[in-house]
Amino acid sequence: MDTIEQIATDPAEAEQGGAPVIAVEDLHKSFGSQHVLDGISLAVKRGETLAVLGRSGTGKSVLLRLIIGLETPDSGSVRIHGQAIAGLALDQLGEIRKKMGFLFQHAALYDSLTVEQNVAFPLQHHKKNMPKSEKADRVRQLLAEVGMEDALAKMPSDISGGMQKRVGLARALALEPDILLLDEPTAGLDPISAAEIDDLVLKLQQEHHMASIVVTHDLHSAKTIANRLALLNRGKVVIEGDFEELQKSDIEFVKEFLKHS
Repeated sequence: MDTIEQIATDPAEAEQGGAPVIAVEDLHKSFGSQHVLDGISLAVKRGETLAVLGRSGTGKSVLLRLIIGLETPDSGSVRIHGQAIAGLALDQLGEIRKKMGFLFQHAALYDSLTVEQNVAFPLQHHKKNMPKSEKADRVRQLLAEVGMEDALAKMPSDISGGMQKRVGLARALALEPDILLLDEPTAGLDPISAAEIDDLVLKLQQEHHMASIVVTHDLHSAKTIANRLALLNRGKVVIEGDFEELQKSDIEFVKEFLKHS
């Protein structure tokens, strides 16, 4: 796999498509004797969606945690808009994280907060000088974008899993990120709800033109929402390309994965 030789030093360069917004190079991560990632290199430009696929336990979610700075790599680098995040002070890392929207696997809404309060949460913590009326307008706009404008006063327990994912997406977009990270966005959903989430992610990507990485077991979802797919096995990228390239591959693991997905 080609190494990433040029990385933007200015976010504006990345936005013009000249360099990656997210750049992962030769990333290694182990937990004890278990080697989870073994030399991963990936890059995503503005407006692109990369789907990361693989069997359970292949390090897909660990990759996201490394990108967001919740884990530290053993070696290799993660760069966001050209800035290496390893070793940054917490306040510096916090500034970079403001550029990222994260949808957790189970939406991870706060049970004790209403839908409106969940979406407002990032604004309350990171936009303290924003007038209350402006925050309220922003929350309503976000919920309208995901088709949940009528659920402001509901609690997470009052809405379905698919609706919770929609609210989670609205919250992920609250700070107007230029990076969107999705961890199993269709997991646990029925086929109709999963298709609705795929359509919503596509719509949001077209409207906001973010650099996105989606970790998923759902090959149909990956084909629908991603420009490129990267298939992991034993901590390495086995193949990266569009779905047609995966279909044409002679690699046995790729053929087996497609056959059973």
